[in-house]
Amino acid sequence: MSSFNRWQSGTAAFLALSTIAGASAPMVMMMPAQAQTTSFSDVSSSYWAASFIRELSERDVIAGFPDGTFRPDEPVTRAQFAAMIRKAFSRSQERSAVNFVDVSQSYWAYSAIQEAYTTGFLAGYPGNVFRPNQNIPRVQVLVSLANGLDYSVSTEVETVLQQYYTDAAEVPSYARSSVAAATDKQIVVNYPNIRLLNPNEVATRAEVAAFIYQALVSSGQATAITSPYVVGQRPPVQTPTQVRIPSGTTIPVKYGEAERILVTPDETAPLTLTVAQNITTSQGTVLIPSGSRVVGELRPAEGGSQFVARELVLASGQRIQLNASSEVITTTEEVRKGASAGTIVKDAALGAAAAAAVAAVTGDRAIATEEVLGGAGIGGLIGLFLGRDRVTLIRVDPDQDLNLTLNSDLVLPTGSTNQ
Repeated sequence: MSSFNRWQSGTAAFLALSTIAGASAPMVMMMPAQAQTTSFSDVSSSYWAASFIRELSERDVIAGFPDGTFRPDEPVTRAQFAAMIRKAFSRSQERSAVNFVDVSQSYWAYSAIQEAYTTGFLAGYPGNVFRPNQNIPRVQVLVSLANGLDYSVSTEVETVLQQYYTDAAEVPSYARSSVAAATDKQIVVNYPNIRLLNPNEVATRAEVAAFIYQALVSSGQATAITSPYVVGQRPPVQTPTQVRIPSGTTIPVKYGEAERILVTPDETAPLTLTVAQNITTSQGTVLIPSGSRVVGELRPAEGGSQFVARELVLASGQRIQLNASSEVITTTEEVRKGASAGTIVKDAALGAAAAAAVAAVTGDRAIATEEVLGGAGIGGLIGLFLGRDRVTLIRVDPDQDLNLTLNSDLVLPTGSTNQ
């Protein structure tokens, strides 16, 4: 159906589209382009429609008042809306002009009204009446844009209206298809409640600015403005360059090679742990998968020993610098002369210095090397403990003592998660 037929399809629809109760308001003339400003004294940067108003002002579609204000909450008349449409859109003529009896050729908006009519954006009342000074309601603005831009709804009209608007029942019957189409095109902007269309309320200057700008976006003539009040707008997909796990986060780890670890109080022993369970976001996204390796070392600490991590190795092999540590471990185990070295080292991993101490005190120089953590050679250390009849070692319980706490934020590059 052509735009002309849609507008002329019935007297009732024609009247409904063109009629609204309300007092007329004085016309506000557009300021010359050279006098325009994109900064209005009554439109703060935090105002809900500030971006829409600024963009249209820069395009010379709307203008402010001589006193530097925009008056965003003032109503818009049919003549004013016609003038905005003329400046915003360039459309081909679809029907012949009509001489409206209440719009003389000397009227300031005569040409704009004629163009809005011939391009299918606006219609008049029976008897060739236009009523240029009548305030225009929100629903008529949406119907005008939908008709003038040849919008059509891609799904069921009632499904769209009921999905987005709690006051869908208030949309007039003649306008339901057009409003659904406008919603599909994401030109509807509802402030302050995105679910309330308020279709029969008089449209304000700010609201009309938002509708027109969104119509420009839908036709590819403007860049979308992200606003929480645009109905159906999908938020832009953010592709983070990195994921940050905050300092203080606990990372549970395990050591499956032994039931306990023995080191001397002044020994530094290399140690690799594995992450015991997935580290996830509150939404369940895995940031550090279980089984990732934590490379570090047991180091002397005040009163005991402490595991200090150096890097995280993900399943993909990617290595990420890691600043984390365990609590200081102060549990001790004493090795005495004559004790069975085999009993001491059973189910235990030993630092090289601890292994040398056990060998020297027990007299068993044949401690199996598989029980010894990497580091200095045992043979070169045994001499440090010869002649002693006892030695005190730090005893680490991997299941209890090695859980890590991040000392600074851990930054994971994009793509490193979900390995």
